Amino acid sequence: MRELLIEKNDSGQRLDKFLQKKFKTMPKSMMYMYIRKKCIKVNGKKSVPQVMLNQGDLLTFYIKDEFFENSDNSENYDFLKAPIKFDIIYEDENLLLIDKKPGLIVHQDSSYHFDCLLTRVQHYLFDKNEYNPKKENSFAPALVNRIDRNTGGIVIVAKNSEALRILNYKVKNRELEKIYLCLLINEPKKKSDTLHGYIIKDESRNKVTVLKNQVNGSKEILTKYKVLGTKKHLTLCEVELLTGRTHQIRAHFSSIGCPLLGDNKYGDKKLNQKYHLNRQCLYSYKLKFNFTTESGSLTYLNGKEFAADNIDFMKYYQVFTD
Repeated sequence: MRELLIEKNDSGQRLDKFLQKKFKTMPKSMMYMYIRKKCIKVNGKKSVPQVMLNQGDLLTFYIKDEFFENSDNSENYDFLKAPIKFDIIYEDENLLLIDKKPGLIVHQDSSYHFDCLLTRVQHYLFDKNEYNPKKENSFAPALVNRIDRNTGGIVIVAKNSEALRILNYKVKNRELEKIYLCLLINEPKKKSDTLHGYIIKDESRNKVTVLKNQVNGSKEILTKYKVLGTKKHLTLCEVELLTGRTHQIRAHFSSIGCPLLGDNKYGDKKLNQKYHLNRQCLYSYKLKFNFTTESGSLTYLNGKEFAADNIDFMKYYQVFTD
């Protein structure tokens, strides 16, 4: 028999979800069998997979020892191989706001199996003694939002499970306002507007097409923008996504004759070559917390606004003085 006490970061989730995170090698069918046959109990009583765990609950296990295999050797943590290299905009006990630079992926993939923004952050928090996998049963610091590899901008990191749950809900409920900065080739007809259209994706080419009218399989898109200034053939814009679709900003502006500088997929390859650019001039540079529902331990963030600076592509705009 083994026992496990539910800590704060383990609470607020279903028993089966917790077990899947804790025992990664345990087949789901076996886990449900263990629960059904009272081999896993909550506070000494038979339970069900969907029961919500609370801080202080005691789990009792009558299962194979192999599922408790020791994984406490820090030398096995892949995140320690990642460099601690990123720019912090804001940090407190609940979250980090990071200015992710273009070129860095946010999560691991087959090509970058240990170096990404998430592993860099976990290494950073490990060194600060704010994250220790030995003491966590089911939680690890996590990213609340994602940004494409070739786009820069603010990424939110939750340091604890309560912050993660609250922020995930706020994102889903559109209580976080994200403003993008971009450099366009040419100038839109209006200084500010909300572009409307429909988008359809070609999965084989990983490319979208913007249409004026709805067709089968298309999705509506709304892109709100404001021109901040124009110099020569370049226009600096603030953009707010009222819908969030794949490549929406890039494709929508390209459809009105104003592609993003540096965007070879939807833009002007010859002009991009002139600037020696191979990634789009797009940055998720401003974040505002606009909470309209209960925010729990994160209430103090409501109304606060944060912005990234030192945006690399601004040098292409500032080179023009008239």
